[in-house]
Amino acid sequence: MSKQKPEIKIESCGLYTPLEKEGKELPMLVRFTDEIPCELGVEFGYILHIRKGRGMKLTFQIDHPPFTDVEGNLRPPFTGEEYVRSNDWKFFLGDTTWEPIEDKAGPWRIRSWLDDELIADRTLTLVSPNP
Repeated sequence: MSKQKPEIKIESCGLYTPLEKEGKELPMLVRFTDEIPCELGVEFGYILHIRKGRGMKLTFQIDHPPFTDVEGNLRPPFTGEEYVRSNDWKFFLGDTTWEPIEDKAGPWRIRSWLDDELIADRTLTLVSPNP
């Protein structure tokens, strides 16, 4: 018997309420948008909804504008992996802005793969307020 193909969709994408690091709740969508204000503490990204994918490996990568760490080294893209925990699973993938805010403006490309197959690819642009 063949395995059922998972059902995948980007449920929402844009600007969100702050993510509770210790909580189990996903952030709430504030606004669907691809342009995010580049302000301190802004939460942005997307929520994936995966059905029939329990146990599959989700890998992700967030490509960001060039900025450096505290030692002055250029930061590589953010990467990670999660395993789909149920047959009806939602996952928030995104980031928040931090100091110094000036180097966070620009395109942030967020991609996700499920068992090595690209399932989501969005670019959100952090836009600096007018001077």
